[in-house]
Amino acid sequence: MAKLIHPKRALSTMPLKSSAPLGAAMAYLGIERAIPLFYGSQGCTAFAMVHLVRHFKEAVPLQTTAMNEVSTILGGADQIEEAIENLRRKAAPSFIGIASTALTETRGEDVPGELREILSRRTDFADTAVVYASTPDFDGALQDGWAKAVEAIVGALVPRVTERDVDMRQVTLLAGSHLSPAEVEELVRMIRAFGLSPVVLPDISTSLDGHVSDDWSGCSLGGTPLADIGRIARSAFTLAVGESMRRAAQMLEDRTLAPFRVFQSVTGLKLVDAFVRTLMGLAGVQDPPPSIRRDRARLIDAALDAHFHTGGLRVAIGADPDLLFSLSNALASMGAEVVAAVTTTQHTPLVDRIPSGEVILGDLGDLQRAAQAGGAQLLLTHSHGRHVEHALHIPLVRVGFPVFDRIGAQDVCRVGYRGSRAFLYEIANTVQSIHHRARPEDFGAAPIPEEFEHVPHAARH
Repeated sequence: MAKLIHPKRALSTMPLKSSAPLGAAMAYLGIERAIPLFYGSQGCTAFAMVHLVRHFKEAVPLQTTAMNEVSTILGGADQIEEAIENLRRKAAPSFIGIASTALTETRGEDVPGELREILSRRTDFADTAVVYASTPDFDGALQDGWAKAVEAIVGALVPRVTERDVDMRQVTLLAGSHLSPAEVEELVRMIRAFGLSPVVLPDISTSLDGHVSDDWSGCSLGGTPLADIGRIARSAFTLAVGESMRRAAQMLEDRTLAPFRVFQSVTGLKLVDAFVRTLMGLAGVQDPPPSIRRDRARLIDAALDAHFHTGGLRVAIGADPDLLFSLSNALASMGAEVVAAVTTTQHTPLVDRIPSGEVILGDLGDLQRAAQAGGAQLLLTHSHGRHVEHALHIPLVRVGFPVFDRIGAQDVCRVGYRGSRAFLYEIANTVQSIHHRARPEDFGAAPIPEEFEHVPHAARH
């Protein structure tokens, strides 16, 4: 069982985590014709906007209430009302998702109460769904903000039922923040292969997947339609991917009476098998479809091919808890050793199940020090980890958010049988690309004295 370590220092110089409001904005972008609205200053919004645009390489309709000194002190209810009015006039969104920031949370406003008063008074806002999530920057990370936004959507838009009117072929898929658009798409493909119809919440696979639309829009281009969110009450079951989705799944059970199961990971043979067995039970079949069986067989073959390169491999991982758990367990199942594990938030029970002696609640500086002390041969973290890569001279596999120095982050898939196979190939190929210079000690000979290490061979005689 891993032990959670809290380093004691005055500041973070190499941040690992992204903020909770940014996570909420990403979740809101998974709703059709949505506009995320930051309840804070322009600077808070600009910083999140830069991260989202650099990662997805797309225009992102992120807006702000643009709080100033006066509204911060006296309260910003008027700013919220004015922002909703302006967004409705200019972009006609179907959904506006409001996320708080540290600026407004520190003041301690009753934003839910003020929002209820605004919506009851402004009847002209009735055709726009408005949802608020409390996501202060100083509490938690991207994963926490995403989870709070999904919980806010469930609480505001999913109807509460007392008697079930169930569509036995419909299931709800709650997608965690660690899933890319391609990974959501792969899970949807697997669910549909069993003849089931998934309602995805939130669905970034159709809004942030990187496509060119026929028409320009100031709202999200794709995502879960509001009508589908209303239909969630008829789902027979809820599939929650990521431990951070547990509370939202519990809320759905309380509101719709639909049972749920949380899949803490769907990467690696054993964990994907558990997901498939659940789908088999929901579909009422004894055997999976031929395409799923074929994908499983190909993953087993990939594991046989890759284990020569992953066995004994010392890796260092820095990521949000859900992603850290998923990737570390997949690598540990292939014989790798997680010598350094750094995460971003303590609001999770997954720390105890990370296959490492300790998990550090810290930043990339902690990752660098732990990786060096453990003799790591491979790094897994987001693009800011390139500084650690250069310092330690070991390769970096880019995972998580943000990935801004590579294109196609939205198409990376590491879940399901197909994605797990691609992940094993990615790791094995990265290991094979490490240049190895043969040395005498590798073959049992005495090592070359340090003072002669860089002397040409002919000059040594």
